[in-house]
Formats: sequence, structure tokens, C-alpha cells
Amino acid sequence: MMSRQRLVTTFAGAAALSLVAAGCIGGAGEDEGPVTLTMAAVTFTESGRGEALTEWVNEFNDSQDEIIIEPVGIPFSTFSQTVLTQIAGGAGPDLIRFDISDFVEAASAGLIEPLDEHLDMGGYDLLEGPDEYNFVDGTRYGVTFNVANYALIYNADLVDSPPQTYAELVSTAVELTDGTTYGMAFRQTKEQEPGMLQDLFNYVYGFGGSFSDGTNLTLNSPEVIEGLSAYEELYDAGSIPVGADAATYRRMFSEGLVAMMIDNGGVPSIVLGENPDLNIGVVPNPFPEESQGGIVNPFSVNAHSEHVDEAVTFLEWMLQDEQQQQLQEVMGAESVATELERPAEALEDAPYLEVFDSLIETTQPQIVPGFEEETPRLRAIIVDAVLSALHDEQTMQEAMDSAQQEAEELMS
Repeated sequence: MMSRQRLVTTFAGAAALSLVAAGCIGGAGEDEGPVTLTMAAVTFTESGRGEALTEWVNEFNDSQDEIIIEPVGIPFSTFSQTVLTQIAGGAGPDLIRFDISDFVEAASAGLIEPLDEHLDMGGYDLLEGPDEYNFVDGTRYGVTFNVANYALIYNADLVDSPPQTYAELVSTAVELTDGTTYGMAFRQTKEQEPGMLQDLFNYVYGFGGSFSDGTNLTLNSPEVIEGLSAYEELYDAGSIPVGADAATYRRMFSEGLVAMMIDNGGVPSIVLGENPDLNIGVVPNPFPEESQGGIVNPFSVNAHSEHVDEAVTFLEWMLQDEQQQQLQEVMGAESVATELERPAEALEDAPYLEVFDSLIETTQPQIVPGFEEETPRLRAIIVDAVLSALHDEQTMQEAMDSAQQEAEELMS
């Protein structure tokens, strides 16, 4: 389990921010029919997968007549602020699919329900690596909803031979950029801060770095600088659609206007939902180290929910083999809570599934080790520093030296 320094979290403006009506806790009383619980997830907002996940939830609703799960879709760019503000104010969804850093923050602040006394996990064949991130200070606060490993996704109609090294990645990206089509795409704006840090983790891990050694911050270590400089080189090469957010460049990828992107295992389902005829290929990130970031999404129960038992009933349903298999089909090239074998027909239709699945042992979560609770605040410092280097205000070394100093002062 991860050790963490306790943090008293203050959610400024919690009372001032209006709550999303569909996301408020509550539901019918025992004498008024089925209990309605709300379930918040970014996935509900995604083309293709959102509809499929809603159908999966409705499988539960149709399986019994005592509980109704109502999906609540909140975009990734606003999910963190929206949900954390709601639950800090005593409201919010009953069930929440968290990003790992938000999960740790919420658990540390006592905003989500400890599950040890509610849920017996002994009968499930859990993926042990991802499951350890469902604990905070030795207490289980979540179960794994999904894990999305990152890899290089490419349009096989545009890329004849996928790059195997970083130098090949740069040359291929430049070669395929012609004024209409871009060779590469990634997030590089302040507005996309959470996603931009996710992208940066791939370069840092891929060049042997980490933003901390588990005890001390290492934002300006040689390995971190090398990884961030590689990211900067691709930015400077003129091979990406500068300013495009993830939704935009993923749509461009589905239209054949972007050739490659380092992205997570959920993305093939998204782009294929827009263009089913897209010819997708996937290879591990072509970086020196066989290590990449991964999105780990714990699934938790709001501590303020009036229906914790009913929420746990849904968790128990979700963890059954049949439901896990269905959920994996919905999530595409991602892992779920338990060990599963892909159906042969699925692998035949989408060979890239094996590539994503093979990366589970070398994937690291996109949080700062030893500073999990503080990752959202460190994220702003790191992203601001990298952006200053991209905009030629400082060298990457100077930017990260300043970031290291600012982060150390913040942590002290």
C-alpha cells in the first residue's frame, strides 16, 4: 500500500459553487418504490463508450426492482472540481469513478466511504497491481473500475512502419506533417492541465525519470529534464496541431488528419465510435525505458450518501465475472478489476488489445509517489513550468529548477 502524509484538505468555495442537480445524493424512501442512486463518470460523456456504459448500467437496473442507478456524465476538464466541490458540501453523486489523484484527495479528507466493513473482496481474482491503489493509509476506499495503459496509437493507413525509437518517432512525425495532416498530437495548453500532466508522465517515465523518489521531489532531475525535453522537441518540430485539446485532435485522428498519438487504452473505442473503418495500429511507446503512465480509476461511494448499502450492492454486482467481461468490452483496450481472458474473436477483430494488455506490469499511475494527495497542486506547478519552456520564456532546465524550488516551498 502507498504511504501518505496526512493532509487537511480545504475546498475553497464549496458552498458558493452550485451543484449539478443530477449529481445530488438522495432517492426514494423505502415506502416509495426503488431507491435511485446517481453514478458519476467521465465515460458517460464519451462518444460510443458513453452509450455502451449506460446500457451496462441498465443491465443492473433491469436485473432487480429495488435499486435504480442513474448515470451522470461530467466532462474530464471539469470533473475534478465539480465532484470534489459537491461532496465537500455534503452532496454529490452516490457512486463516483475517480481519477487516482482526486480519489486520494477525497479519501484523505474523509469524503468517501471506507469499504472494508461493507465489501468482502476475498472471492474475486483481482489484478493485484492496480488494486493496491484503492487503499489510503491501509484502508480500502475503492475498487478498480478500469486501468488504461498508454501506448503509441497510429493510423496504419498513414504510418507504413511504426517508430521503434524516439528518434524514429520525431522523424516520422515530421515526415507525415504536410499542412493538412499532422504527424503527432498531444495536450499542451493550460486549459488541459490535468490531461497535459498525464501526457508528460509518459515522457518522464519513458526516459527513466519520476517527479519524486518517494520521499523527495525530483522535478529537475536529469531523467525528468531528458523526458520533458523530448516532449518539447516534438512540440518545436511543428508536427502537432498547437492549441488543440484532446477531444479535437482525437476527432482529427478519426478523420485521418492526425497520424499518431500517445494515448490510453480507452481511446481506440472513442475514435472508432467516430469512424468504424479506421485502421488502427498500436505499439509500446518508443522510448528508452519500457515504462509508461496509466490512468487508474477507483470506484467509490460518497460518504454522504444515504444509501451506502445499495451502492455496495451495485459494486458486488459489478465485480461478478459476467459483469466484468461486459465492462471490459465497454471500456475497450483497458483492464478492469479482475483477471480476464480476452475472447478469441475480440483479439481477431482488434489485435491491438494484446499490446495494451501486455503493458499492465510496466504501467505506473500518473501521480507523484509519496505526494499523492498533493499531486493536484504539484500538477499546476509542473504544467506552468513546462509551458514556460514551450513558449521560450525559459529553458526546460531553468523552468524545472524554478518548479522544484516552488514545489519544495509549497510542501514545507
